[in-house]
Amino acid sequence: MDILACPYDKNFPLKLYVLEEKIYEKRQFRWDKKPLCELYCEYLKKKIEELSEPPPCEECIKKEVAEGIIYCEICNRWYPIIDEIPIFLPDEIRVKRKNQDLDFLKKHKERIPETILKNGKPWTLESD
Repeated sequence: MDILACPYDKNFPLKLYVLEEKIYEKRQFRWDKKPLCELYCEYLKKKIEELSEPPPCEECIKKEVAEGIIYCEICNRWYPIIDEIPIFLPDEIRVKRKNQDLDFLKKHKERIPETILKNGKPWTLESD
């Protein structure tokens, strides 16, 4: 999340909704640079410059978003995270996977914010 900006309006940081998370306890923190993130700590939901102490990179590195949504609050575009992979594609290409995106929304509709379900781009459950 530290490096992602909306490709349409350049909004940063984007909002992350974690629907399912995996914990990899044996993952080791082996970097000499801390914090790992340069601009934004998603774990604490703060800009790095706003932190008063070093972030808990050792804990954060163990977590992986298995299912989730990356969301731009400016243009309402959402991008699914499926099997730990963000599907961060422009609308023109997402047309080919519209059914998969709608299935994703249906599967998680109880945990997805209403603004995404009703106003999200490129489509919503109401555009089904």
